[in-house]
Amino acid sequence: MEYERVQHTFPPVYDENSRILILGSLPSVKSREQNFYYGHKQNRFWKVMAEVLGSSVPETIEEKRKLLLANGIALWDVIAECDVVGSSDSSIRNVTVNDIAGLLQKTRIEKVAANGGKAKQLYDKYLYQETGREIIAMPSTSPANAAWSLERLVEAYRGLFV
Repeated sequence: MEYERVQHTFPPVYDENSRILILGSLPSVKSREQNFYYGHKQNRFWKVMAEVLGSSVPETIEEKRKLLLANGIALWDVIAECDVVGSSDSSIRNVTVNDIAGLLQKTRIEKVAANGGKAKQLYDKYLYQETGREIIAMPSTSPANAAWSLERLVEAYRGLFV
């Protein structure tokens, strides 16, 4: 496969009640097609959130947005634009980042968490100095992270809400 220049085309999810920001690296091909976060059916993000929050698994974008906002969760990605092969985090290069510092300044977000190692690595490299905020490393909900069962993911993500 070849590198493609990809732009993040949908906005962050947040409101005045958001207290936890969960950052991914870059939307997958499926997410870009659906124009919303964690759109690949095999990604366990929505199952994990539903279990942690005591909700049914949201199906539509509107249901997903409501679940996040009702529970004080903001969602965005570190990358605004980059070169990437498909959905491969390991292929990401030539990164331009989103204005995470600006989002943090205009909200009352208390915790910032990375969904996966690549999101943490990118945040630490490009954004930590600007934001001055530590990021909590969380296991990736991607199907590529087969070492983590759904149960282990749920237990790990529960820790964000204590």
